[in-house]
Amino acid sequence: MKASDLFVRCLEAEGVTHIFGVPGEENADLMISLLDSSIRFVLCRHEQAAAFAADAYGRLTGKAGVCLGTLGPGATNLVTGVADANMDRSPLVCIIGQGSTRRLHKESHQNMDSVAMFAPVTKWAHTIWDAGTVPEVVRKAFKTAEAEKPGATLVELPEDVAREESDEAPMAVRKTRRPGADHKVVQQAVDLIAGAKRPLVLAGNGAVRKRAARQLRRFAHKTGIGVVNTFMGKGAVPMSDPHCLFTMGLQSRDYINVALDEADLVVSVGYDLVEYAPSFWNRDRSARIVHIDFEPAEIDSHYDVALDIQADIADALWQINEALNHRFDGAGRLPLFDIGERGRLRDAIREDLAREKEDGGFPMKPQKILWDVRRALGPDDIVLSDVGAHKMWIARYYQCESANTCLISNGFCSMGFALPGAMGAKLAHPGRRVLAIAGDAGFLMNVQDLETLVRYRQNVVVMVWVDGEYGLIKWKQQNHFDGRHSDLAFNNPDFELLARSFGAWGRTLSGPGQLPDALDEAFRQPGPALLAVPVDYRENLKLSERLGNLSFSI
Repeated sequence: MKASDLFVRCLEAEGVTHIFGVPGEENADLMISLLDSSIRFVLCRHEQAAAFAADAYGRLTGKAGVCLGTLGPGATNLVTGVADANMDRSPLVCIIGQGSTRRLHKESHQNMDSVAMFAPVTKWAHTIWDAGTVPEVVRKAFKTAEAEKPGATLVELPEDVAREESDEAPMAVRKTRRPGADHKVVQQAVDLIAGAKRPLVLAGNGAVRKRAARQLRRFAHKTGIGVVNTFMGKGAVPMSDPHCLFTMGLQSRDYINVALDEADLVVSVGYDLVEYAPSFWNRDRSARIVHIDFEPAEIDSHYDVALDIQADIADALWQINEALNHRFDGAGRLPLFDIGERGRLRDAIREDLAREKEDGGFPMKPQKILWDVRRALGPDDIVLSDVGAHKMWIARYYQCESANTCLISNGFCSMGFALPGAMGAKLAHPGRRVLAIAGDAGFLMNVQDLETLVRYRQNVVVMVWVDGEYGLIKWKQQNHFDGRHSDLAFNNPDFELLARSFGAWGRTLSGPGQLPDALDEAFRQPGPALLAVPVDYRENLKLSERLGNLSFSI
């Protein structure tokens, strides 16, 4: 068959159901081949949006999301979204077109070394030079992208190779079993845990894998150790569970930083240093750390681990749980610690998160917005946060019952993620409500794909926090320069009219108390809905000052 047909058959063999992208003339053969396949091509309005949609789709399904673009500017437009998936550990396969191999050696139209450009932001990138290698290249791209830790891969298909004939067939997809933890290191981990006085668990991005989260909850209950999560580890232990000590990640003092300062052992589960540098929570380098992850611990003077357990996270936790049973359960010593001793800390955090729940001010305080959002959404509904000041508020104030119900980009941290990411999330889980929360700056970076949501009639709600500034940059500058900041203000469109111009439902809140009803109405629309909420970011500095002066004893 023609190589482009073979390529599509290989994608089908990998279980691909959706491809997000913007095609060009160099992928014409591949696009025509897709017409005769079971794969749905989601035509986007910008390649970056396509990559972000595939990123979120991959995070939520565990199967590589797929995005597509053409050569030259199509490829460069994909880079930010691909880099975001790679650093946030989302499985993604990016497909790009290329000109004929007969002109790649010389100066020619839109010709550039795209593979070299993608090399620093992918796990693997390769050009298909011969039709006969299509099955191997596609299989390797997906296997590499989905292998722990997941990330992005790139396949470039030149237009002349796409037209070649091949008698090859797709390769079979076979599950790879990850190695388990060494039995000696498991026993050493139990020794360290049993010998600790004030242990804590730090759950990161890797802990929200389905099996890992289940074993982590079992471990927490078996040991009686409280669990702190990073921005990207939300829901690893449900917020209603007394073992959940909520989220760390603000670069100021917070309740959970006090607990980490006093912990004599930190069991780190699936924690990536890109999420939140250890220098923020292990400032004096005194914490003893047990590292449990798919890869060995990164070298960092503030993350000098006492025990490095490289293994499948779920298996490692299962082995530790079984070892705890064997050593202590018969003696009636489990749990080893009384989680009730963390009750005062947990209650203090919960009271703090609820401080503004009755606030009637307008523009709305971030805390009140998120209180109303949490009450409106169910335990399995999905929130996606863009990047900006709102992300810091979501990280602290929006807590989760289930893993992978709050997607925050905190590795690469790219603005413009939330709206297109919500498109990928809705296609991954059409039965769940999906809410994208963005600042007015980040929203307008990919606003064009509101049309894509309208065209495919996806009921995604996009909430825009309106302040007319680059709020997070202002917040950081004010913290570092005694309240001074550079010019960061801009003008905004009429968001209600903007939504209508795209054919979407839109509303701008004009007073307090309107958000719950507006959210309910937005989620009842047949297509996407845009909700603009004026936000009072004077709370930013108030939070910094309050946490900076926090006095709390464990």
